[in-house]
Amino acid sequence: MTSALTRLADWSAGTPKRLWLIAFALFFTLTGSWAAASPLGSSPDEHAHFIRAAAVARGQIGGTEVMVPHTVAGIEGHFAETGVQLPEWYRNLPTVHECYSWKERQPASCAPSLGNSGKTAQATTAAGRYHPGYYLVTGWPSLLVDGPKGLYLMRFMSALLCSALLASAVVTAAEWRRRSLVMLGVFAAATPMTLYMSGMVNPSGGEIAAGILVWTALLSVVLSPDPVLLNRRLARLGIGGLVLINIRPLGLIWFGGAVVFCLLLAQRRGLLGQVLRRKALWFWTALLGLATAGALLWAAKHPDNSKIDIPDSLTTGVAAKRTLGNTEVYIKQMLGFFGWLDTPAPAFMYLVWMAVLATVVVLALVHGRARDVVALLGMLVAVVMVPVVAQASQAERIGMVWQGRYLLPFAVGLPLMAVAVCATRAPEHGLPWRRLVGLSVVALVLADVAAFYWTLRRFAVGTGGSWVATSAHWAPPGGWVFWTCLYAVAACAVVLPALLRDRRDGAARFPDLGSPRTGRHSRVPEPA
Repeated sequence: MTSALTRLADWSAGTPKRLWLIAFALFFTLTGSWAAASPLGSSPDEHAHFIRAAAVARGQIGGTEVMVPHTVAGIEGHFAETGVQLPEWYRNLPTVHECYSWKERQPASCAPSLGNSGKTAQATTAAGRYHPGYYLVTGWPSLLVDGPKGLYLMRFMSALLCSALLASAVVTAAEWRRRSLVMLGVFAAATPMTLYMSGMVNPSGGEIAAGILVWTALLSVVLSPDPVLLNRRLARLGIGGLVLINIRPLGLIWFGGAVVFCLLLAQRRGLLGQVLRRKALWFWTALLGLATAGALLWAAKHPDNSKIDIPDSLTTGVAAKRTLGNTEVYIKQMLGFFGWLDTPAPAFMYLVWMAVLATVVVLALVHGRARDVVALLGMLVAVVMVPVVAQASQAERIGMVWQGRYLLPFAVGLPLMAVAVCATRAPEHGLPWRRLVGLSVVALVLADVAAFYWTLRRFAVGTGGSWVATSAHWAPPGGWVFWTCLYAVAACAVVLPALLRDRRDGAARFPDLGSPRTGRHSRVPEPA
């Protein structure tokens, strides 16, 4: 059985193009399943992003500022939203989820119809200040298909974008000599929350997927140098960076943090000079510089003019203490906390994911050199302290609004750094590495499928309903059985590349990565 799975994995990775296409199709199946099987508007602020995307697709890049009363995290205020002109039924989106959100025992069957009025009216969105790039990609289907079908198509566009980024990360990991280990890091970074947000109309999905690609490409440049592969890795890094920086201002911080921590791992002399001599580096640096300037200019021209009644008791110190106390909650939110943060995954999922992450981090600390250990411990500290610093510095202005997914584009670097250190520093003998990878990906698949079904069940019958949603009050298009089975098959298939033989055993399976003259791999020796 194991031998058959290995042969199947080797066939799927016959060439980088084939591997990318297969990984893309499988990731799209996973993210698209989340898109199809989740009620419209059931994810955080999705109604605002639907409206923003539909408006941008119609050429309304900006709009009229409208002060809207809201209560966020228990704090009342008048929030500055953007008024746009859309078909009247878009005005129903902000309330379509309210009958079941934060009521775990209530299935989504109570959601009212959106209506079908084609009359134009003003709708408001809290996402009007966000950079329009992501919304140009996701919003155009609303011009072709009206009503809920158009909204589902917008979700599928987000899923396509994120799946392409994740597939590129898998191909990049497959270029390593000990590629099964590195691909384990990619699959561990692609948490159920990553796949869930990728299937929603929400820029968080694109941020997280781009973060995984940025980290994978950067670590490949630093720890697995290969002059033949350098240009394509720089291209993937550039593409991931462009997406990350152009989605939200935080993307620039996450990109800079990834660069800093990856450079901490660089120990090979002359590597930096080799990279700096590449024209491709300067080309992508120029594009990223322009993107950064554009993103900063956009943010400067679109300030948040909301007026929020922050209580005097919410000081910087109080906010820091509360945020630190919420660390466990934020970690769970990065792994999988669905709906409007009202639907936790089953405990099994958290235990499995944390066990896999803890294992690879501990192994990296054991086998890493001094600078590797410093970098890994620094990442652990950053995952805990960045939310504390970020929220404490802004709490007196906007309140306690932090969510775990905000940090995920940066935090994905922890498992990726850990497996990269193991792949370059740990001896190949002494531990059954392939068995460890195999057991880990099997556990991740089971946990991922459990999270998907648990969330679908919550929407179908509520948490108080039957464990098997045979009498579903709400069902997605196609039914819950179809999407659960499809998701399970794709989740099993997408991790097959992690069963690949190491490059020394199967380098010929990536023939187009070799030297144009000899067909062999012209590799720079990896660090000892």
